[in-house]
Amino acid sequence: MNGFEQMTTGGSSHGVFDLKKFYRAGWIYGLVRMTISMVFIWSGIAKLFAPKEFSVIIESYGLIPDIWIMPAAFFLSLSEVVAGFGLMLDIHGSLSVITGLLILFMTVLSWGIWMGLDLDCGCFGPQDPEFKAFHGLWAALIRDIFMLLGIFYLYYQRLYQNVTPKRLGSVFNIIQKEEDE
Repeated sequence: MNGFEQMTTGGSSHGVFDLKKFYRAGWIYGLVRMTISMVFIWSGIAKLFAPKEFSVIIESYGLIPDIWIMPAAFFLSLSEVVAGFGLMLDIHGSLSVITGLLILFMTVLSWGIWMGLDLDCGCFGPQDPEFKAFHGLWAALIRDIFMLLGIFYLYYQRLYQNVTPKRLGSVFNIIQKEEDE
């Protein structure tokens, strides 16, 4: 059985994306996981393509020294992309990274609201449609709260429904096996 048949028919539990496991875990689990991962991938890629603009947004919050702004912009953007792809593939640890990033973002947004800042949240890069439509940090914070609820659902599924993410090493072993065949 080739990799495509494994992915589409669920013929083996050794595939990178096993449909049987997807359905067994519940379609809602898969939908929530894919939605959150796509949001983080989209957000991270948008910021990676415009690091200077994102660094200006980070600077406007006034939370970190100037020398760390550009490295922080790159690290945050790259972390979003890597963790987003990790969550998409349901790799162990990626949900924890996304949870940490989301809590960090919510903390910064809350601080910006508390300080009365009226600026772009920086969530989706310099051309953030959310900022143009709602012009403020409250909409971003509310969106993040809903994503956090989705993350709680994913943790619930993992804890009580025996949904087990893959180890990164097992993903590499699967890819190597498919290349050897």
